[in-house]
Amino acid sequence: MRRTGVLVLLLVALLAALQYRLWSGEGGRPSVDALQQQVEAQRRENAGLQQRNDALAAEVEDLKSGEAAVEERARSELGMIRPGETFYRVIESGAPQAPEPVE
Repeated sequence: MRRTGVLVLLLVALLAALQYRLWSGEGGRPSVDALQQQVEAQRRENAGLQQRNDALAAEVEDLKSGEAAVEERARSELGMIRPGETFYRVIESGAPQAPEPVE
């Protein structure tokens, strides 16, 4: 009778140790939750990067396929105009500022 009691006690202790490791040890529930959060964050980042890549791919295709996109870029970024066109620069007026005194 004494041997079975010791054996049962040993098995209960082993079960408790395994449960402890499952719930709080390395590879346990907290580690799994942290990894799931990292995976979700990476998925969100990947989705944003995929949208950016799609937009860049569409822009590259647009630049390759037609002159309209190239012309638009030349006008907006380089300030180029066609021969015969008149260039007007519109400056938004703000409150006039007095010149700073020079000492």
